[in-house]
Amino acid sequence: MSPSRKKRGPGSSAYAFQVPIGIPRSFATLLVIVAMASTLVALVVPIARSAGSYSMPKAQESPATVQTPTGPLTASDRDFVKRVRWAGLWEIPAGRMALAKGTTPEVRTAGQHLVDGHTELDRDTLDTAQTLGLSVPDEPNDQQKGWLKQLEAAQGEEFDRLFANIVRNAHGQVFAVVAQVRANTKNSAVRDLATIANDTVLDHMTVLENTGLVTFAAAASFHGLPGRPEPVSRVSI
Repeated sequence: MSPSRKKRGPGSSAYAFQVPIGIPRSFATLLVIVAMASTLVALVVPIARSAGSYSMPKAQESPATVQTPTGPLTASDRDFVKRVRWAGLWEIPAGRMALAKGTTPEVRTAGQHLVDGHTELDRDTLDTAQTLGLSVPDEPNDQQKGWLKQLEAAQGEEFDRLFANIVRNAHGQVFAVVAQVRANTKNSAVRDLATIANDTVLDHMTVLENTGLVTFAAAASFHGLPGRPEPVSRVSI
């Protein structure tokens, strides 16, 4: 061994923690462990803090317009499909009541048109909803339930009058909405449904008017119809 190199004592090394003279070996070992642990903590904590400061971005809400195989689908398009579904849910029962309770051939004919037209339109609506991945209602809304209750409670000529006016006014309000969707939508599936709905609504308006019971002055409101649940300005298709 070279005279210039001194023999290292116990617990010492060229790169290790230097143990002060007079400290027991067990205590020195403990100090080494503590030092190593402190070094590890110093390395890990900044990493942990950095990870903690990062949060997963919140899931974005569905945009107003989404792309589908049949073209862009807007919020108005989705609302339209839902409303057409609602139409069948209350107008088919209303038509059946007209078939059972109507006192004139014209009222019963109008009821048959409602049942036939909305049964077919409802199938198209469900097909369209499935194509576009949309959920649709499975029962009438509160306003429509209110109209059905009025019709259920009425008898004879009163029923005929209520039926013709409630259903005609509802169709009159929605006719412009259907035409607007048909003209403006860029989704071919919605456009096809709007075309069918437009023809169906026009047919129903015609046969209801043919009853001779429609009061056209009531087109802006349901005045004269007792127990109306909503103003017609908020009418549902």
